[in-house]
Amino acid sequence: MLTKIRKVKFEPERKNPVYKVIMECPNGKELYVKFDYTYATGNFWPLEVNYNKKDYGAKLAWYTQKIERITVQEFLEIIAEKVNKKYNFKFKETI
Repeated sequence: MLTKIRKVKFEPERKNPVYKVIMECPNGKELYVKFDYTYATGNFWPLEVNYNKKDYGAKLAWYTQKIERITVQEFLEIIAEKVNKKYNFKFKETI
């Protein structure tokens, strides 16, 4: 992953864990992504994306495809894995 994590706010106590991450991009610009893990689907979903102070709604694919050359799911999984490890968080089991 080319983008470096600078700041994290993690909310594991919510129904679906929410991640708010500010990252530094390879070109020196800033990327803010708010995303969650949805237990019902078992996937990460972007909720807010802001690149270089421009709002992109929940669209992240343009960045992951152009800069990182991976899917949105892979990108968010990598970030979540690092955050979960830092906070010693494990997803609860669903039946």
